[in-house]
Amino acid sequence: MTGRGREECAAAGGPGATAGPRGPAADDRRPGRTGARGGASDRERLARAALTRVLEPGDMRGGRWLRECGGAELMRRITTADGSAERLSGMTARRLAAYRLRARTVEPERDLAAVAAAGGRFVCPGDREWPSQLDDLGDARPTGLWVRGTPDLRLWALRSVAVVGARACTPYGAHMATTLGAGLAERGWVVVSGAAFGVDGAAHRGALAVGGATMAVLACGVDVAYPRGHAELIGRIAGQGLVLGELPPADHPTRSRFILRNRVIAALTRGTVVVEAEYRSGSLVTARCAQRLGRHTMGVPGPATSGLSAGVHELLRGEGVLVTDAAEVAEMVGDIGDLAPPRRGPMLPRDHLDPVCARVLDALPAHGSVNGREVACAAATSEDEALGKLYELHSLGFVEREGDGWRLTKRPTCNDDARRGGS
Repeated sequence: MTGRGREECAAAGGPGATAGPRGPAADDRRPGRTGARGGASDRERLARAALTRVLEPGDMRGGRWLRECGGAELMRRITTADGSAERLSGMTARRLAAYRLRARTVEPERDLAAVAAAGGRFVCPGDREWPSQLDDLGDARPTGLWVRGTPDLRLWALRSVAVVGARACTPYGAHMATTLGAGLAERGWVVVSGAAFGVDGAAHRGALAVGGATMAVLACGVDVAYPRGHAELIGRIAGQGLVLGELPPADHPTRSRFILRNRVIAALTRGTVVVEAEYRSGSLVTARCAQRLGRHTMGVPGPATSGLSAGVHELLRGEGVLVTDAAEVAEMVGDIGDLAPPRRGPMLPRDHLDPVCARVLDALPAHGSVNGREVACAAATSEDEALGKLYELHSLGFVEREGDGWRLTKRPTCNDDARRGGS
């Protein structure tokens, strides 16, 4: 694995990540919790909301401290100069100074009020709504998720598929993403993407067009329309589905946050489909993270000469699975029996002929007529059998009589009403 690949996988809880708690029950063992059924305590929720402004997404040191001492205690140590923060494993003076600089301006009550005003909420580990599959990220697990929309995040995430790809996609890529989004939504799957231009937007629109379910995972605050050109689309998703992200209200995206956002998409869903991606693509980061987490990875092939499909083809040469429509995606990520229909070419009338009939038909010339003996010789059969097969072919409309000979009909048919007998 390359250095770049190790960094991407580490950000998604790869090698070097300490396994975090598997589910909400692990967090509920810490003081300050009210139990799995009651969700996170108000104190813990407030602390984690504050920490979303202090810790960057994917901060694995911060994730380890959260696992070891909980959100409320970690926030207390960061904001209190009693020497307890310095005793945290991996904490340095420079890092602590950066955390404290951010912590000075934190107002979690205001952030919670802002997301509530936007019709949202803050979901954190221990809540009933928390998707436990995010715990597979280990210490890179989100501190919490800011969510807009009324559906239950945990229930929607249980049956979800990510469709991601190039921003500057081709018309072919946009068509495939829209078709996949619509087809998956019609089959009861939640379509997850990043609300970006290109493939992401097309996948969301496909799901919305059929009245289906879709979720947008943002690299900014859930009340920020980014990209601005998708303000209407993000509003539609929030009204019909869910918009979520790790960053607090009004926070804006950065290049690194886009990359780190992809690990959430990969962990949240059962599988990731890549539609058009170059060799250096954030969509391939999502696919690699999905592979590392044991999720299904799929790719839609494109022209071999297209640079926008080069990354997808590289994925398919590895552990990725080639898919061409929603039925094939559902077969990969679905339950037992959720199979795509068998694929084969059209059945031609002559495909129903038995082998001897087929040989007799092949023995007739394209032009002109031949007698039964010549047909038998060419078909390697007896004259009586050849004559019987010729009459059978005549009844099916493949051949016709011409004097004492036989010739091919000009328009072979397989019609139940075909004339029988001599011409």
